[in-house]
Amino acid sequence: MSSTWGSNLKISIFGGSHTEAIGVVIDGLPAGESIDFEQILAQMARRAPGRDKSSTPRKESDRPKVLSGLLDGVLTGAPLAAVIQNNNTISKDYSELKVHPRPGHADYPASVRYNKANDIRGGGHFSGRLTACMVFAGAVCRQILEKQGVHIGGHVLSIGPVRDTPFDPVHVSPAELDRLAARYFPVIGEGVEDAMREEIETARMALDSIGGVVECAVTGMPAGIGSPMFGGVENVLASIIYGVPAVKGLEFGDGFGVASLRGSQNNDPYYYDEAGAVRTRTNHAGGILGGITTGMPIIFRAAVKPTSSIAQEQDTVDLETGKNAKLCVHGRHDPCIVPRAVPVIESAAAIALLDMLLE
Repeated sequence: MSSTWGSNLKISIFGGSHTEAIGVVIDGLPAGESIDFEQILAQMARRAPGRDKSSTPRKESDRPKVLSGLLDGVLTGAPLAAVIQNNNTISKDYSELKVHPRPGHADYPASVRYNKANDIRGGGHFSGRLTACMVFAGAVCRQILEKQGVHIGGHVLSIGPVRDTPFDPVHVSPAELDRLAARYFPVIGEGVEDAMREEIETARMALDSIGGVVECAVTGMPAGIGSPMFGGVENVLASIIYGVPAVKGLEFGDGFGVASLRGSQNNDPYYYDEAGAVRTRTNHAGGILGGITTGMPIIFRAAVKPTSSIAQEQDTVDLETGKNAKLCVHGRHDPCIVPRAVPVIESAAAIALLDMLLE
C-alpha cells in the first residue's frame, strides 16, 4: 500500500471500511495554530453517510478522536493523529465478493496485487469510507489557510445531464465559497438541487447509480506558488485528488475546452487593477501557468464516476471455478456519491495548497 502523501506536510491514512477504526496521522503542521474543533465536525458532517436518500443508509457519527498533536485547541507541532470509529458495519454482505468480484470496483485487481489477502469487507482500504480521514486533515488545513486569506469552496456542477451554474472564473467571491463550504448539497443555481435529486432518485429506484462533476475554486492564493516541472500546482493537486476513490477525470481552467480555441482566445490578457496588482481579464488558465499560481482564482473540476456497487444483476467471474458468473451486490451503497464528494475534493485541495505554501 502507498497511503502516505506529501512533501512538507505529510499525511498517512490507515484502516478499512469495516475495521475497528480508520485514522490519519498528519506531520508538518505549524505549531501554535489554534484549531476550532466545531469547524472540523461541521466539515465531517458534510461527508458523513446516512443523511438522506441520495446517500447510503449506513449511519456513522464520524466524530474523530484526537490522540496527539492538539493541546487545548492549539497545534503542538507534533504529529496530529486522529481515529474515527466504525460502528455500523454489516460485513456478511461482502462474503461473496472474494469469489465474485464486483464490476467497476477494485475487488479483482486488488486480489491479484495483494495475493488474495486484501480485506474485501466494504471495499476495505479501497472504500470511500477512508475519505473521512482526508476531510479531517483538510478541515485542519482549511482553518490555517483561511487565516492567510485563502478560501476554498466547491459545488455539484452536474449530476448526469443536470448542470449547475459554473463559477465565474474571474470574479469568485470568498463569501460565496464559504457559503458553499457549509452546505451538504452545495449548488449555485436556483432549483438545481431538486432536479439533481430527481436524477439520483430515478437511478436509485432502478437499482442503479449515477455520477457527476464537482467544481472547486480557491481564492487568495498568492502568485508565484508551485515548483515546475514536476512539482507544479496542477501536479500536486492531481496527485492527491486522484487518491479520492471514484475520481476519474480532472481539468484545470478551461481544461479540455482549450483544445478547440486559438491562442488569441485562450490567452488571458494582463492588466493592473486599482490596487496596482497584476490581474488577468479572463481566466482560461484556471489561475495556474507553468505550474505556478498567477494570483487569479484557481478553478478545477473533478469527474466522479457512478457508484460501482449496484443491486442490478451484472456479469462477473467465479475466481474459484474459473467460469463466468452473475452477481447481485447486497449491502448499503450510495446511489450517487457526488454531493458527499464535494467536501472531500475541497479537503484534498486544502491539504495540497498548505503543503505548497509551507515550502
